[in-house]
Amino acid sequence: MSRYSANEIEAKWQEAWDKAGIFTANHKADKPKYYVLEMFPYPSGRIHMGHVRNYTMGDVIARHKLATGHNVLHPMGWDAFGMPAENAAMAIGGHPKDWTYGNIADMRGQMKPLGLSIDWSREFATCDPEYYGQQQALFLDMLEAGLVYRKNAVVNWDPVDMTVLANEQVENGRGWRSGALVERRELTQWFFKISDYSEELLDALDTLDNWPAKVRLMQENWIGKSRGLQFGFERTDGKEPITVYTTRPDTLLGASFVGISPDHPIAKQLEAENPEVAEFVAECRKGGTTEEAIETAEKLGYDTGIRVKHPLDPNWELPVWIANFILMDYGTGAIFACPAHDQRDLDFCRKYDLPVIDTFFALDSDTPVDKIAFVPPKTEKVRWVNHFAGLTEATGDEAINATVDFAEKAGWGEGVTKYRLRDWGLSRQRYWGCPIPVVHCDKCGTVPEKKENLPIQLPYDGGNGEPIDFSIPGNPLDRHPNWRDTPCPSCGAPAKRETDTMDTFVDSSWYFARFTAPRAESPTDLAEAEYWMNVDQYIGGIEHAILHLLYSRFFARAMNITGHLPKKAIEPFNALFTQGMVTHEIYQTRDAKGRPVYHLPEDVTDGKLADGTEVEIIPSAKMSKSKKNVVDPVSIISAFGADTARWFVLSDSPPERDVEWTASGAEAAFKHLSRVHRIASEIVGSDVAANAEDEALLREMHKAIHDVSGGIESFGFNASIAKLYAFTNTLAKSKAGTAAKREAAKTLAQLMSPMTPHLSEELWQMLDGEGLVATAPWPVADEAMLVDDTITLPIQINGKRRAEISVPKDMDKAEVEKIALSTEAVQKALDGAAPRKVIVVPGRIVNVVV
Repeated sequence: MSRYSANEIEAKWQEAWDKAGIFTANHKADKPKYYVLEMFPYPSGRIHMGHVRNYTMGDVIARHKLATGHNVLHPMGWDAFGMPAENAAMAIGGHPKDWTYGNIADMRGQMKPLGLSIDWSREFATCDPEYYGQQQALFLDMLEAGLVYRKNAVVNWDPVDMTVLANEQVENGRGWRSGALVERRELTQWFFKISDYSEELLDALDTLDNWPAKVRLMQENWIGKSRGLQFGFERTDGKEPITVYTTRPDTLLGASFVGISPDHPIAKQLEAENPEVAEFVAECRKGGTTEEAIETAEKLGYDTGIRVKHPLDPNWELPVWIANFILMDYGTGAIFACPAHDQRDLDFCRKYDLPVIDTFFALDSDTPVDKIAFVPPKTEKVRWVNHFAGLTEATGDEAINATVDFAEKAGWGEGVTKYRLRDWGLSRQRYWGCPIPVVHCDKCGTVPEKKENLPIQLPYDGGNGEPIDFSIPGNPLDRHPNWRDTPCPSCGAPAKRETDTMDTFVDSSWYFARFTAPRAESPTDLAEAEYWMNVDQYIGGIEHAILHLLYSRFFARAMNITGHLPKKAIEPFNALFTQGMVTHEIYQTRDAKGRPVYHLPEDVTDGKLADGTEVEIIPSAKMSKSKKNVVDPVSIISAFGADTARWFVLSDSPPERDVEWTASGAEAAFKHLSRVHRIASEIVGSDVAANAEDEALLREMHKAIHDVSGGIESFGFNASIAKLYAFTNTLAKSKAGTAAKREAAKTLAQLMSPMTPHLSEELWQMLDGEGLVATAPWPVADEAMLVDDTITLPIQINGKRRAEISVPKDMDKAEVEKIALSTEAVQKALDGAAPRKVIVVPGRIVNVVV
């Protein structure tokens, strides 16, 4: 009997697949297409178990669709630009390009042993000039279509990395890479007009039926549609009114002050005139612009001395303060503060001893606000205090609508719908990114580069033949005259290239479209995009639920407008699945000062280190290099084989939940696969004639086909594997003839093939399957075999279950009674006497009273 040797068979079958070219995707109009895509990885240099789980899920879907007659596109690429490569160049020397491509080679070498059904001929990295050159062409088309513009804007500035950060790259007020305190700075930036599509992006969420509800809700909240009131506070000095926008105009009688952003035009004017204001505004700009940073930062204010009149009472004057928690890019950059019903306003007013005025109470309370603001509920009724629109009891929503109607009728305000979604700032002051293809000319202004000059490639050296120096803060492209200085594409005069590069979110916002024709001499080939789009199944982490997906949805619309995608691809992802993480216990001891010291799983045996020191075991958490609770997939594959790793990450829990990696679980998975191999070997060497057990085995086989297929199609991989475990046990115990067992074993190999493709190929060959199991048609369950002709009925004697019988499901009650009475248990209980009563409940039970 042959022994299961994963390392031998996996290399053999991967070579066979490559030789047959079965995963190379080609346009085939006569077959239904299926495009499955996992979010592509950043080339950090090592794959982790999260990669194994993510790409195995996609591979199961891809292999199943291939077996069910689909023309499958399953590509792979690398999200390769970004700060980590520059940080590595600073830390260890060398060049970001060399570091990145070296990591890609390493990770490709680590991924290929997993046996993924990937069309590697379509592979690209976003740092390939062929890719980002087409991204530059796409940018120029979007610029021509009015989807891109340039303006001054306040941004998050990392003073160490010397670059702009997106809000999501600011953590606790600090840069996500450098850890430096982020500042607000005004720079000239490039923007995509994503906010013009706020309503369309919001409405279209209702069409994404195969997306997780939580992801759609997260996007809805991010777009943030709200209806409010816009109106002006008349200044007492007769100057232009201060326009505010509020989503809670119903609390206007609780106004305590009018606040303006440090970047508001009035604040800027005062900054230029008053050194004290300038000092205060400079302090404000040291803070971040994220909601989290604003909420957690100390509230700071400056009384401008300006006074305005309340729109409902001209004799009621309110002070105007510059406040550090007001952003210029939302609403009008000015608010009225109602501290009784907004916690942030309340904190500010308590600090600066400003009045707090209640506008309503809970229905059952007259208690005024003290330290906690009573936020007006939108859907519950409250008791209003002297509401100007005549309300007494009303919900927040009712009060908002009444207030807007009142203001519009009175002529001092207007109902306005606004969105939280801001335009997408894409400028980044770094080297390792896609250059923005424009030139700045003193005569012509900002001029698009000519498409025939694309790609505008990044320079490899730093100018004058010297290596790029990343030890100097700032963007190396600014210091590279040979690259920066160029003729104007319009007039030919000396000009300068744009030295900002694109946000890496741009790179990942259209790669799915490029995969349809990765070598095309334009961003896409429309015929190929028409055939392959949309992505039928997209798989990736919940951490990308907002920005990546939102930006990709915007890009799909932009590419439709510019002629690079068909209309049907405006929503590019038909179905989305967000998988859970792979977790592991954390093992730690303490040093002399009580600080935790972490230990790798392989260094711990039975809760102890090699020297006998006991470790503290912390419950399973996300795998982290810093906590050393990582498991190296390469070592797992070396020890057990790729199929074991694949089987384990799919079997332990539903794919949307976290799965805990354990050494015992991996060993159990390997033992099971070894058992399957042994069972098949025994069948090959057996010679048992057909018998009465054959039909029962084949019925279980068809039930397995039905259940495993359903599990795969519904992303219930763990349920499919549970059924495969059960069917394996049935096969092992069956006394059926060799022919029936061989048929069942071949079907088992097919059903396992999406999860364990190498072992399945070996079993298929062992059992004389035709060709490769990877290309064999998927088995189809016979509906007739799913219906049992016999049923098992329990027999109760005087209320206690004593036996059971198997009978045809349509057997007459009298016949069922005869068989029940003839059983050994009933005969023993009767002891020669007649039963007092026999009750047969068809399809359920037989009750015998003795």
